[in-house]
Amino acid sequence: MSVMIEMGAGAGGAAVTMDLEELLATRLLVQGNSGSGKSHLLRRLLEESAGVVQQIVIDPEGDFVSLDEFGHLPIDAADYSHNEIAKMAARVREHRASCVLSLEGLEMDAQMRCAATFLNALFDAPRDQWYPALVVVDEAQVFAPAAAGEVSDEARRLSLGAMTNLMCRGRKRGLAGIIATQRLAKLAKNVAAEASNFLMGRTFLDIDMARAADLLGMERRQAEAIRDLQRGEFLALGPALSRRPVNVRIGSVRTSARSSSPKLVPLPSADTDFGDLFSGLADAPPPPPPPPAPRPTPAEDVLRALEAAADAPRASHSARVDLPELDEETRGRIVETALAGVVAEAGAQPLPVLYQDFGLRCRMLGLAGQPLDLPGFRRRLAMAKAGIGLEDVWEPALALGDGVPEDMLPVLLRLARAAREGAPCPTDEELAHIYGTTSTGRLRRVLTFMEEQNFIVTRIDLSGKRSVSLPALGWTTAPSEAEHEKPQARVARRR
Repeated sequence: MSVMIEMGAGAGGAAVTMDLEELLATRLLVQGNSGSGKSHLLRRLLEESAGVVQQIVIDPEGDFVSLDEFGHLPIDAADYSHNEIAKMAARVREHRASCVLSLEGLEMDAQMRCAATFLNALFDAPRDQWYPALVVVDEAQVFAPAAAGEVSDEARRLSLGAMTNLMCRGRKRGLAGIIATQRLAKLAKNVAAEASNFLMGRTFLDIDMARAADLLGMERRQAEAIRDLQRGEFLALGPALSRRPVNVRIGSVRTSARSSSPKLVPLPSADTDFGDLFSGLADAPPPPPPPPAPRPTPAEDVLRALEAAADAPRASHSARVDLPELDEETRGRIVETALAGVVAEAGAQPLPVLYQDFGLRCRMLGLAGQPLDLPGFRRRLAMAKAGIGLEDVWEPALALGDGVPEDMLPVLLRLARAAREGAPCPTDEELAHIYGTTSTGRLRRVLTFMEEQNFIVTRIDLSGKRSVSLPALGWTTAPSEAEHEKPQARVARRR
């Protein structure tokens, strides 16, 4: 299910949109010289997708803490230890809370170590917490430098390894890396190369224009167009944006950074006398002491806030619309409809992605909140794949399914349905689709495992037709309509 967000206007004022679901699978690289509008672009992306997907921002300058208006929890990294930062990242992953990790108060070496700790904790979350999340890293050349700099080798190794994991292996864990850099030449190539979507802002150095043109599929002589871009204009390309490079002017935002571009102000008048500006320094009173630094928020309070953030309502700039209360029958129909839609488009996507899709479909159908927890959704999804409902007649099959691994439950329930109805045994291709694979060999290994554990008994007659029995239930399928490998052939192959 696609969710389109509007990034700005293209040629002729036409809206340029980004496919958020495609972005989660293909990642994004933003490049532009200082002042080209990268932070404005990232802010637009975050604001437009807030409330749709979890967002995690690694912020070296503290510019994005103002996103607390959208429910993002700010974390000032300077106040906490590495162990506390790792615990916060784990809590963020578990509770799907959006947050901004501000590294503003740290030296560059400490910034790299802290970012590595936070990203690694996100990456190491348990499989059942692999929910989709946008991980935005501003000034990515700091955390994934192309060459050694003034920081220690250990800090560079830790940070570069974490960034490489995010961009190269994060997709399977639901982490979609969005990195922004001033110069492509300063960014490690193995990190930049994993992005499939690009938003290229103005740049003037030949080496950066050449690399940007290569990524955009432009000829070198066309790279001059990158130099002519105005502030806030970007060339967009990628499966989530456009199949051909298009010019987009980024739209407005509702929050602002604490820092801004310098503006000219009038100088003192020409007749101002500065002759005695530095006179009487010895008799001048000492400057007042600086105000005490604010006391940092205890780590336990931040961890509790992360737990509460998942249940807190998102900030809204318009009146909230309360959905009508629904009776149990209507709620059940909506759940069944949403499950059917998920099954129709499931493919081989991980469970957390399907769970989020299910919740979104329920909201689109008028059902507020998440009607099923994750274990309940896993069970109902298996039932929907097998084509069985909530009738009492399926309780014995569901009880039997409690003993098989969770990923095998849809296959067992589909066999149980065919056996109870006396229908022909499903084909390997149908069972493989239900299991979430295109490999019939992998499906056969699943059937072999269930047979070894006495959940099923498989019989292939001399004509090659298969039937499956569930001894614990006393149910047996009719012989399959398609021929399977005959017993003699199986024995010969094993030899």
